[in-house]
Amino acid sequence: MFIDETEITVSSGPGGAGMVSFRREKYIPRGGPDGGNGGDGGDVILRAVSNRNTLAGIQHGRHYRAQKGAPGGSSLKNGRAGENLIIEVPVGTLVRDAERGHVLRDLDRADLEVAMVKGGVGGRGNKHFAGPTNQTPRRATS
Repeated sequence: MFIDETEITVSSGPGGAGMVSFRREKYIPRGGPDGGNGGDGGDVILRAVSNRNTLAGIQHGRHYRAQKGAPGGSSLKNGRAGENLIIEVPVGTLVRDAERGHVLRDLDRADLEVAMVKGGVGGRGNKHFAGPTNQTPRRATS
């Protein structure tokens, strides 16, 4: 079946939350904050490929979502970044805004990649907020 026009919805992955954690060891009386940062969310990327000639693989009205970032951990462990979602389309695909009809991108060459939406930024852990005046911060961002 040949499909030359379709409408999809894309959303990027949100970033992971930072962690509030404190270092506690037997022979270190004041360990301090050690919460890690959250990972970044994944991007949604359109890639033009030459071995595809129809949009049949992309279902009409389907919602594509990239992977979300993992939360931070204790001991200054940063969260894993979410994987990018790559949608393969045929060469010559025009990407339009559904509301206004403006052409956003023209994928006119093979192996051309365009990031349609960028992933969210990961949150910061409590180690990031530590300083000389606030040595034990009990906050993190998500």
